[in-house]
Amino acid sequence: MIAFRKVRRKLRMGTICSPNPSGTKTLEVCNADWMASLPSHLHNVPLSNLAIPGSHDSFSYWVDEKSPVGPDQTPAIKRLARISFVKKVMKKWSVTQNLTFREQLDAGIRYFDLRVSSKPGDADQEIYFIHGLFGIKVWDGLMEINSFLTQHPQEIVFLDFNHFYAMDEAHHKCLILRIQEAFGSKLCSACSVESMTLRRLWEKKCQVLIFYHCPFYKKYPFLWPGKKIPAPWANTTSVRKLILFLETTLSERSPHGSFHVSQAILTPRVKTIARGLVGGLKNTLVHRNLPAILDWVKTQKPGAMGVNIITSDFVDLVDFATTVIELNDLLQEDRALVKC
Repeated sequence: MIAFRKVRRKLRMGTICSPNPSGTKTLEVCNADWMASLPSHLHNVPLSNLAIPGSHDSFSYWVDEKSPVGPDQTPAIKRLARISFVKKVMKKWSVTQNLTFREQLDAGIRYFDLRVSSKPGDADQEIYFIHGLFGIKVWDGLMEINSFLTQHPQEIVFLDFNHFYAMDEAHHKCLILRIQEAFGSKLCSACSVESMTLRRLWEKKCQVLIFYHCPFYKKYPFLWPGKKIPAPWANTTSVRKLILFLETTLSERSPHGSFHVSQAILTPRVKTIARGLVGGLKNTLVHRNLPAILDWVKTQKPGAMGVNIITSDFVDLVDFATTVIELNDLLQEDRALVKC
């Protein structure tokens, strides 16, 4: 029965995604409308109880090795980066995704992990994404996301602004204004987590939940406090330790009042980088371990004490988003058992 539902949902969503910015098409199953395609009895389930795929350092599909090293790095790294080769190595370890925002959205990603910074020497208040090196302008990323949402009015996204660097009050005001300008009425005001269901958001025509890990959230009704979306970090290179950590933090998850992010990612140590200097994050750490991490994902179940948002590096290397989305079929199975 579950297999039949999966096939039916894929037929509803279609097999070819809309063109991405490069003009090509993805020939895999397209998850661009997976929320709209969920069965009706899941429309009233809190989003905190659904399984939702996300990406780690979502913006880092492109970083600028010609730009200054970011303020998120130590003075020692900044000094070393004067050597051009060092920046090339940094780029290999700063990039954690292959897909652009639009391509991630088409693949089904709905949670975005965002770190932002001003750029030294910039006269204006422009804000950029940052992960060791500077990425694209935040405004450009927001507009790309908004364009997708306009075309897919029943899809909901979580934008988690969780790290801020070299930003004073003026920078924060500028960023918050840009968020307002980009999404307008699509922004969802902070309220009870349990009230956030697909049906309610569709009725209100809201599609964007903004989490802002800074006291400025108190001044704007559409900014959710960071504490409403905890994302425990394992900080390990070991798959075994990562899975143990994920299991432990899930068992400690609060059943009410917040979303929950399971960061299914491995974090390199200095010696990891030294050993795989030229290979980079993808080839040294992620590629060989991601299948084992995905096997753990397949054993999970959504719900008040189960998984909610799961994030990964390089979400395109395995069938990550579809695997997470299909966990919601287990909620359907529960309903069928209750009927019996």
